[in-house]
Amino acid sequence: QVRPVESGGGSVQAGGSLRLSCAASGIIFSINGMGWYCQAPGKQRALVARITGGITDYADSVKGRFTISRDNAKNTVYLQMTSLKTEDTAVYYCNVQVWTGVMSYDYWGQGTQVTVSS
Repeated sequence: QVRPVESGGGSVQAGGSLRLSCAASGIIFSINGMGWYCQAPGKQRALVARITGGITDYADSVKGRFTISRDNAKNTVYLQMTSLKTEDTAVYYCNVQVWTGVMSYDYWGQGTQVTVSS
C-alpha cells in the first residue's frame, strides 16, 4: 500500500517561508508524477504544483513564489514556499501518481495545515 506522508506545515506570518516534504513509502511500481494540492475552507481541492519527470507545473497564484522539487531516490517531493500570503492558508495534500505499466493510481497524504497570518 502506497502511503504518502507530509510534513513541514505550520503557522507563519505573511512574507515568510515554509518547506513542505512528502515521503512516499510502499512503492513497488514506478512513480509517474508527484504534486501538491491545497484546500481552503469552503473551497475545492486545487493544484498548487506538480512535477512529472523533469517537467513542473504551477498554479498561476504561486508562480515565482513556490518551487517544487523531487528526490527520486527517496520517493520524496518538496514544496518550498516563499513570500507567503494570507490567501495561501489551506490544508496542503501530497499526491503521488503510480504507474503499474497498465494503469495509473493516485494516492493522497493526510494533509498538513499551512496558516499564514497578516
